Amino acid sequence: MRTRPVAVLLALGALAYTAWVLEVLFQTGLDPIQAYVSELAAADQPLGGLFRATDLTAGLLVLAAALCALVRCDRRRWSLAGWSGLALFGAATALDSRLPLSCAPTADPACAARETAGLVPATHTAHAVSSSLAMVGALVGVVALTVAARRYGWWPLLAARLGPALLALELAATVWTLTSVAAFQAGRGTWALGAGQRLQVLLVAVWLGVLAWSVAREERV
Repeated sequence: MRTRPVAVLLALGALAYTAWVLEVLFQTGLDPIQAYVSELAAADQPLGGLFRATDLTAGLLVLAAALCALVRCDRRRWSLAGWSGLALFGAATALDSRLPLSCAPTADPACAARETAGLVPATHTAHAVSSSLAMVGALVGVVALTVAARRYGWWPLLAARLGPALLALELAATVWTLTSVAAFQAGRGTWALGAGQRLQVLLVAVWLGVLAWSVAREERV
């Protein structure tokens, strides 16, 4: 079974999904400890177009990889669930890039006030929905394909300690992010929201990279 295209698409998608690290090279004006990752792609940000383009690229690459895998994959329950989750993640990430925030609420008090008052464009709500769907899809993919690796004896890197460790860290980062979002929306500060979310998306990218390596090595999806 030829699975190299799936592995290549996953690897490129993982790379594009880490484009936000470019903020260490460029002056974005946003605090990476406090700001949402998606604020880098806000419509009023100087590098917003670049980050929207990389998000779109990452989403389409992962979506293509997942759809290709679904056509070729072993039709067992955990495998199907995992690749379906990654397809949702890819599609929602691509959609997310087309629904940017109009401004950066963690860095701009006026933007935060307009958001609280419901005076921002509807894309803010749509962006929140698409972002949530993307993370749900990523979590389903990470959980289901890690379980598949262990249960079916596939992909030693994911089946052994690395897969479960990445899964545990991803779940912890997700709890951190959700707690911080709730605190920010309640007006209690950001609780290092940016750091938690950056860890969350970085772990997804690392896991995608490990999956890409595993698929390439074992020629199995």
